[in-house]
Amino acid sequence: MAKNVGILGMEIYFPPTFVQQEALETYDGASKGKYTIGLGQDCMAFCTEVEDVISMSLTAVTSLLEKYKIDPKQIGRLEVGSETVIDKSKSIKTFLMPIFEKCGNTDIEGVDSTNACYGGTAALLNCVNWVESSSWDGRYGLVVCTDSAVYAEGPARPTGGAAAIAMLIGPDAPISFESKFRGSHMSHSYDFYKPNLTSEYPVVDGKLSQTCYLMALDSCYKSFCHKYERLEGKQFSLSDADYFIFHSPYNKLVQKSFARLLFNDFLRNASSVDGIATEKLAPFSTLTGDESFQSKELEASQQASKPLYDAKVQPTTLIPKQVGNTYTASLYAAFASLIHNKHSELADKRVVLFSYGSGLTATMFSLRLHEGRHPFSLSNISTVMNVAGKLNSRHEFTPEKFVETLKLMENRYGAKDFVTSKDCSLLSPGTYYLTEVDSMYRRFYAKKDGACTTCENGSVTNGH
Repeated sequence: MAKNVGILGMEIYFPPTFVQQEALETYDGASKGKYTIGLGQDCMAFCTEVEDVISMSLTAVTSLLEKYKIDPKQIGRLEVGSETVIDKSKSIKTFLMPIFEKCGNTDIEGVDSTNACYGGTAALLNCVNWVESSSWDGRYGLVVCTDSAVYAEGPARPTGGAAAIAMLIGPDAPISFESKFRGSHMSHSYDFYKPNLTSEYPVVDGKLSQTCYLMALDSCYKSFCHKYERLEGKQFSLSDADYFIFHSPYNKLVQKSFARLLFNDFLRNASSVDGIATEKLAPFSTLTGDESFQSKELEASQQASKPLYDAKVQPTTLIPKQVGNTYTASLYAAFASLIHNKHSELADKRVVLFSYGSGLTATMFSLRLHEGRHPFSLSNISTVMNVAGKLNSRHEFTPEKFVETLKLMENRYGAKDFVTSKDCSLLSPGTYYLTEVDSMYRRFYAKKDGACTTCENGSVTNGH
């Protein structure tokens, strides 16, 4: 039986092109601070015509295998989480298979998982469960979370972003799962969905979406605490975890979410909350659940959670604020931020994560961190991801150029028989990019600074 199953290594990729939220406010004629303070966002990454979820996945996976020196034959399961539809039948996973096929490895289980922003978590739990099961054949699992989040012109547009994250799964991991404490919530809601297959843009009910998110958070936290208490014989509170990570459509919702957990602790056991916070939350103790979701006054009491938020959540917010909402990759981009900021202090720490996908499905789960051994150590994971280097080497686009790019992508969505500019001048060496979509909708990719060979499935990978 595999022990301490979890994440052995991680790699993150986001496009080198971004727009400043402050500049977007001015361009959109929005009130000053609407996107930067109101949403809590700084910048937003986006794909140009040469990048998409497949190219980002190819980049993240090849980089992870190379940097951790993993032979592609050692991968036995590959799961992809995404809500960006490239094809209604063919999975994104199949586009990644040439990496493994050229090494003679076609014996790889897993396909794509789809449910809004939750697909990455479904893929991750599937891989972890596989390694923990009797089906495990001793090889690694590989999880990819990849999305390009774009919105139609209007108030939701600043909550976009783009990224791909690859995670290597196996036993004796520096980031191991406390699987017994998992709590989930699933129900039916039309808060955010993509019914129009001719458009990449979603239908969004912003107010409902926020309520659904917080309601699912309450429900997952209740289940999580119940399981913890049953197994550990003591009540769980925020003090029992060192860090909390939330799916981040925008940072303001993350702030509200952590405050919500503090409010839950207060309702369950006021003595677990410090005196100042208790004083501020006491007036809301008689609110019903529905009332508490809508209460502006309770929202104002977020200030009560600020000292704890700064210690337990703020270190996880860097990439989500700089890159934007990356859908399935969002939660794991926040986790990457924590490793980047605190890798030397994370040994023996517990991290609680909350994953949410509209429609709706959510899970709260717990990880235990250990320093680990090279190359699977927290410090090396931080080095491999090189978050600061990637953020610092980006290229800022004007809002005009950003809107122009989105317009082009909008017209190309679902299109065939076109060739891209193939302009990879802004891309780092080793980055994959889209070169063309032929008359049969087959997509072709090349890798910057590498000899390329065409593969039978219509993608292009680096030849050796």
